[in-house]
Amino acid sequence: MSGRTETEPKIILGIDPGTNVMGYGVLRVVGSKAQLVVMGVIDMRREKDAYLRLGKIFDRVTGIIDEYLPDELAIEAPFFGKNVQSMLKLGRAQGVAIAAAIHHSVPIHEYAP
Repeated sequence: MSGRTETEPKIILGIDPGTNVMGYGVLRVVGSKAQLVVMGVIDMRREKDAYLRLGKIFDRVTGIIDEYLPDELAIEAPFFGKNVQSMLKLGRAQGVAIAAAIHHSVPIHEYAP
């Protein structure tokens, strides 16, 4: 149990992982009311190197965590598709975002697509 009361705000960082464009949103939740703080995308389409894309994901997610200090990360759970290469790339993007949260001791929750 976190010890948080219903009146204390909870900051949630939500991530929709992608290898070309990764969406994110930050919510401030008090009780049952949620307020959007910020939302945006991490656009990696100009970066041709797959590993540099992963580095950009880590850097940007780390920057968002540093700026908004989320209490938890909500990320889309992996799903099964027909294209194995696409799934591998998406899994890497998810993993890097999760690693950024782990690096900052942010609890992670996966949700179905």
